[in-house]
Amino acid sequence: MAKAKSAFVCTECGAEFPKWQGQCSSCQQWNTLSEVRLAASRPGGAATTNAGRGGYAGDLSREVVDLGSVDLTEVPRLSSTFEEFDRVLGGGLVPGSAVLLGGNPGAGKSTLLLQTACKLAQARRVVYVTGEESLSQVAMRASRLQLPTRGLKMLAETSVETILAVAERERPDILVIDSIQTMHLEDIASAPGGVAQVRESAAALTRFAKQSNTVLLLVGHVTKDGTLAGPKVLEHMIDASLLLEGGADSRFRTLRGQKNRFGAVNELGVFAMLEQGLREVKNPSAIFLSRNEEQGAGSLVMVVWEGTRPILVEVQALLDDSALGNPRRVAVGLDPNRLAMLLAVLHRHGGLFTGDQDVFLNVVGGVKVLETSADLAVLLAVVSSLQNRPLPRELVVFGEVGLSGEIRPVPSGQERIVEAAKHGFTRAIVPRANAPKRSPVGMEVIAVDKLADALEAL
Repeated sequence: MAKAKSAFVCTECGAEFPKWQGQCSSCQQWNTLSEVRLAASRPGGAATTNAGRGGYAGDLSREVVDLGSVDLTEVPRLSSTFEEFDRVLGGGLVPGSAVLLGGNPGAGKSTLLLQTACKLAQARRVVYVTGEESLSQVAMRASRLQLPTRGLKMLAETSVETILAVAERERPDILVIDSIQTMHLEDIASAPGGVAQVRESAAALTRFAKQSNTVLLLVGHVTKDGTLAGPKVLEHMIDASLLLEGGADSRFRTLRGQKNRFGAVNELGVFAMLEQGLREVKNPSAIFLSRNEEQGAGSLVMVVWEGTRPILVEVQALLDDSALGNPRRVAVGLDPNRLAMLLAVLHRHGGLFTGDQDVFLNVVGGVKVLETSADLAVLLAVVSSLQNRPLPRELVVFGEVGLSGEIRPVPSGQERIVEAAKHGFTRAIVPRANAPKRSPVGMEVIAVDKLADALEAL
């Protein structure tokens, strides 16, 4: 019998090493190498699995073709029955694609996929594989959510070989795996959830999806810092990586696309968690703009661009005299490092000193703003709180702030102004390069070049 071999694999980047070392020389991360056992070779030297090491098994054509002769006919997409889900996917589910859905425990990953599977099963062949719950638990949840259960094929299994055998027999249009961390291959001598098991199981399932033109939906766990658990190579294998976010104290969930080969990245879908499950929010700006009648200092509305649409969100700033030698800088929903940089620009080019103030920043609604168009709104909200002077309720602001105090343009400026006008805003402070030639009816657009101009416009 062949002796089992082992290797050390980095959980961050998937690089393999023959022996343990403290730092991964590929991604420079410390203490990320874990030992995995490699499958023994079969007689004749053929490995038990070659997933993840290049090539698909099966009858695939090995002939090269000219790129100009490739058929450009667009692949028809399958609707997930959720418009917000379809938006994040880039227009719907693509046959033969692998989609990974991650999120914190309790965010609603299984609920969203169960709702999608039950509705799709009324017209498509759907197989839902659960490795974490029993069939009775899934049936109880579907009954509580009042979902149509007839037609949905269920399987409680964690063996990838058994799942592939059932999938070969059933030939489903959609295959749901909940979750990939519970799956295992018999040939891999390691526990489910390990680096080798997750990598090889995902590769085998993805290979089946590509060969059979099946939509593969995988549920993935996340680590304590919110990143997807498992080797980094898992995110390279799949076609789309989605993250369902939302705190336990909020009934709203945001579905964000982190990788998508068939659509825009950073597309955002908004859902509300109700007793009947997840319900899509088709106008998220109206949800995030539920403000009090009395306007307080430090509150301002900004327009951010998420994927292919603008969204209006409220940013709040609070400044208070610091009793510490090193004042605190806390940002929820924004980059704290960028906040420190913007405060330095405000001091240097705006003449306002905040070095003795604790600065707290919050984006209302639990939205995470990743783009730089929020810079100008953040600074004006800080100035409003510092001087304890409320800003007009009808004011909306966006623009990037440079280190020399200039206000830089942002993409899709015209669409942001139009979206603000639709929600009743009558005044906007925007970069001069984003100012329209003709403002929307009832909208006063103030174009600025420098931070000092924006402060003067207040």
